[in-house]
Amino acid sequence: MSRVPAHSSAELLPRYRAIVPGWVLLEEACARPLPQVIRVNTLRTTADDLQCRLNAAGVSTERLTWDEDLLQVERPLGRRIEHWLGLFYIQEATQAMPVRVLDPRPGQCVLDLCASPGGKSTQIAARMLNRGSLIANEPSGGRQQALLANINRLGVLNATVTEYRGESFPMSARFDRILVDAPCSAEGTLRKEPGLRGGAAIGTIQRLSRLQKRMVLRAYDLLRPGGALTYSTCTFAPEENEEVIAHLLDARDAKLAPIDLSFPAAPGLTEWAGTSYPDRLLGCARIYPHHIDSGGGFIAHVRRPA
Repeated sequence: MSRVPAHSSAELLPRYRAIVPGWVLLEEACARPLPQVIRVNTLRTTADDLQCRLNAAGVSTERLTWDEDLLQVERPLGRRIEHWLGLFYIQEATQAMPVRVLDPRPGQCVLDLCASPGGKSTQIAARMLNRGSLIANEPSGGRQQALLANINRLGVLNATVTEYRGESFPMSARFDRILVDAPCSAEGTLRKEPGLRGGAAIGTIQRLSRLQKRMVLRAYDLLRPGGALTYSTCTFAPEENEEVIAHLLDARDAKLAPIDLSFPAAPGLTEWAGTSYPDRLLGCARIYPHHIDSGGGFIAHVRRPA
């Protein structure tokens, strides 16, 4: 997809204007620069210690109220020694939410089906306290390099990297928790990718939706009875979000579970372009850029009956 410059006059997400609560607030958020946010790597430090260290170095930090491990900083910190030491991971606030919803625990067996570049895998390992088994799956050899680099830099010890296509991951294992942070059209990143200001191409959305449906079914089948799956994207397209979860609910005995994000988000849709989705999809979460001054995304949390 070709990018347009940041000053582009392309209409903002015309496809979704009717479904976004507080449209003016979204427009205002998208007109502002995206805040710089880092996630504290609790395998190596604490939020208090990292704040003290950065503040002593003259870097202003602010703890985000909805996640104690997220700090907003005044400027990019990718070249600081604290970054190379693995004390933090540079990550949009919205992108830290799926792992919070997944809620992996120490000692569990967890699969991150689409793991590169490793932001969510390393967050999972931190919440597991490096105890248990984490499978970080990434089929692309090129993208595995970033994944492995971040796993090593952040001190993750309980991860094994695999390279299967997500929709055909081997059925030889069962997992307590699975994250499907699916490949998507990434419309929610429009604040840093101006070429997406007008939305993604319909053909791209439809192609990805077909892949996502195959992936979420395979992930669900890999769950142990009583296990939980979190499906997330960084896009607004219902075809990649609600339609995928509706497909799963129709094809399997999956049960949607409540989501607590600690901040107001929009519910999932029950109708789009003449297609109706189950009312249960109101339990999904749509995060728009104005909700927490970040990027956009979608989250659904599903349980497999015991």
